[in-house]
Amino acid sequence: MPIYYQQNINDFTQMAVWLIEEPERFFTQKVSVQQAVSHPHKRLQHLAGRYLLPYLVPEFPTDLIQIADTRKPYLPNEAYHFSISHCGNYAAAIVSQSERVGIDVELVTHRVDKIRHKFLHPHELIEWKIETLNDLEKYKTLTLLWSAKEAMFKWWGRGDVDFSDCMRIDATAIQNTGELMATFQKGLFATRLILQYQLTDSLSLVWVNSQ
Repeated sequence: MPIYYQQNINDFTQMAVWLIEEPERFFTQKVSVQQAVSHPHKRLQHLAGRYLLPYLVPEFPTDLIQIADTRKPYLPNEAYHFSISHCGNYAAAIVSQSERVGIDVELVTHRVDKIRHKFLHPHELIEWKIETLNDLEKYKTLTLLWSAKEAMFKWWGRGDVDFSDCMRIDATAIQNTGELMATFQKGLFATRLILQYQLTDSLSLVWVNSQ
């Protein structure tokens, strides 16, 4: 069973990351493809993410999942809050009975440097001292910040968010595991969030659970 990482966050919230090594038929015994996904590997990612939901919560009704206009998957009656992410050979999911949640997993890559202006405010670039970092630390830090904002975006769940303006992450020392403090502001709505993360030289995982 290729569980890469798993954590019971609290009595009502669980998350896990799956390392995809199985053929498609392994997942289709439990879940089905609910969208038109033609690319074989993307279909595997899709299936693995949904497979994790009943793995975490056996009674999770995967067949009732719908997709909002914002492309966020949801349950019509919100019996469970959940979020799914995948990249490369990894799929991640978080499920909660009581809290809004968001999760994101990303491969650490140099390509993130080319899109940093799309998700980081100029002040964040300065506060995080991005230009002073060596290449590996720069790519890890940028990937972590991108992953954190993706997790916040999924937590928000309503789309229409400017990543650089609406979400700001406080600068701090990066470790292999830790917390990030962030501010989310959209119109008159504003809140502080605590994000948890796991970071290696090759993978970034960030999740958030909050009312």
